[in-house]
Amino acid sequence: MPTILLLTISNLFMTTAWYWHLKGGMNKPLFAVILISWGIAFIEYCFAVPANRIGFAHGWSAGQLKIAQEAIALLIFGGFMVTVLGEPLHWRHLAAFLCIMAAVGFLFVGRS
Repeated sequence: MPTILLLTISNLFMTTAWYWHLKGGMNKPLFAVILISWGIAFIEYCFAVPANRIGFAHGWSAGQLKIAQEAIALLIFGGFMVTVLGEPLHWRHLAAFLCIMAAVGFLFVGRS
C-alpha cells in the first residue's frame, strides 16, 4: 500500500512542521519559525502529492484520500503529542479517533 506508506511519511513531516516549535522553539522569532516550518512542509508535500496521485490512480476518491490522511494524521499527532510535547493522552483523544475511524469506514464501505 504505497498510498498509506507515503501518507504516513508525509504526516510525520507535517506534524513536525506544524508543532516542532512548541517544544524548544518558543524563543525563536516567529518569522524564522515560519521559514523553518515551510522548509519542513516542502518535504511533506514531496510525499503527500505522490500519495494522492497514486491513490487516485488506484481508484480512491478524493474523499477517501482525505479521510485516510486525517486518520493517519491523528495517529502521528498522538504519538508526537506524547513523545515530543510530553502531553498525556486522555479518553477524549481515543473517542475522537474512533469517530474519525468511523468516518473512514463510511467512506470505504462499498468501495469498488
